[in-house]
Amino acid sequence: MGILDFESQVFLAPMAGITDKPMRKLVHSFGGGNIVSEMVAINALERKNPKTSRIADVRDEPYPVIVQLVGYDDVMFADSAKLAAELGAHGIDINMGCPVKKIVNNNSGAYLSRDLAQASKIISSVVKATPLKVSVKFRLGWDHDHINAVEFAKMCEDSGASYITVHGRTRSDFYSGVADWNAIAQVKLSVKIPVIGNGDIVDGPSAAAMIKQTGVDAVMVGRATLGAPWLISQIDCYLKGKTFSPTITIEQIKSTLLTHIKELRDYYGDRTALALSRKYVCWYCKGLRDAKRFREQYVKTSDFDSAFSVIDDYFNFVGEDEK
Repeated sequence: MGILDFESQVFLAPMAGITDKPMRKLVHSFGGGNIVSEMVAINALERKNPKTSRIADVRDEPYPVIVQLVGYDDVMFADSAKLAAELGAHGIDINMGCPVKKIVNNNSGAYLSRDLAQASKIISSVVKATPLKVSVKFRLGWDHDHINAVEFAKMCEDSGASYITVHGRTRSDFYSGVADWNAIAQVKLSVKIPVIGNGDIVDGPSAAAMIKQTGVDAVMVGRATLGAPWLISQIDCYLKGKTFSPTITIEQIKSTLLTHIKELRDYYGDRTALALSRKYVCWYCKGLRDAKRFREQYVKTSDFDSAFSVIDDYFNFVGEDEK
């Protein structure tokens, strides 16, 4: 079953500072799934800020990338959507769900759940500005006293969105508690356009359970992919009934981590890549034996030679468990 022109029912969620080109490339290398960029600020993109333009530039990626934009001004949104299209975007996703304070304080992200008139103007302006399919990602509402996801979804549909993604939490929840799949199901019943469900999907069975319980057309997976870029492909295989190995070996974890670090170095250069690699090391070794000691050793490294030595020593140590 496809959604619009996508071959997969699984989407990698846009995550700021995470779903950059190295992460997208790695996720794609494992197989199926649809890929969304980290969010791109429209005010910086319109100014053609070099760093932001580079984030939005997906022209040399040999797989479709949906570029996510965040901001408030509808005219600037239209201009930025055109720029994103020129930079190779396969589609445009509008972020109306980010709960982070600095985004919300700029009347962007989840703030727009409180301003449906402006949200509608933004969507309409982007739809008119580009022939690309336009989607909107949003939450259930500002807080539990102001849940308006059904009303918001209908507004998105009426404003011309091709499909929507609903995170089953409010802005006040951030990422805590349990995602409300029943609320996602209500959204699905309220509109005719495809709906993607987001929240608490960690593997194939949970993805299948969300689709069954809510009737959504596809699922989006975010935090569960941290240190597990193979997960999108695993879920895609599970939903398609394809054979796959749900177990990743210690050697596969090590080789994937090393590949991720290599991609970070190629993209950012050694200094930035080493700093960024520290968070990835924490994620890749989560749940492994003596992971705390490994993390403590890794964060003390000051160059890649010593970093790779620490990685080798640790994975040789935990690899003994599989023998």
